[in-house]
Amino acid sequence: MKFMQKRTHMIDFIFPVVLLFVFAVSALVVTLFATNVYQGAVDNSTRNDTARTSLSYITEKIHAGDNDGNVELGMFDGCDAVVISEEINGEEYATYIYVHDGQLKELFAKANAGFSAENGTRILDVNDFSMEQKRDGVFSFSCTDDKGKNATAVVGVRSSK
Repeated sequence: MKFMQKRTHMIDFIFPVVLLFVFAVSALVVTLFATNVYQGAVDNSTRNDTARTSLSYITEKIHAGDNDGNVELGMFDGCDAVVISEEINGEEYATYIYVHDGQLKELFAKANAGFSAENGTRILDVNDFSMEQKRDGVFSFSCTDDKGKNATAVVGVRSSK
């Protein structure tokens, strides 16, 4: 009686190892590709959001404070500013939104209290920000963020003095 001996070939060992190697390389390539796509999407989103966020912020502040014509463009410590006035307990207060040292800032204080532009709260970094009044109750804002992305917005107030 002759015992059957199982013969092993080198291919029985090499094939699974090569298959495992191909799978590992494929998984690595797919992971690297997905990482690059994700990073591009995040960079693009960040670039788009900075300029638009600053304009959305100002737009919402104007709409929230739009009572009795109390929204106007003015000056605050030598900076062009959106000035939103309001009366609280018989005292006049103002919210100033302006650009100082490359930062969009906001300051809520008693009107003409003598604060400086440095006292404002930083909102976003911007390279350039301009504002102008197109006509009575209509303002135009333009923002260039630190990545060079530009966005514009036109905001109308509903109330008047």
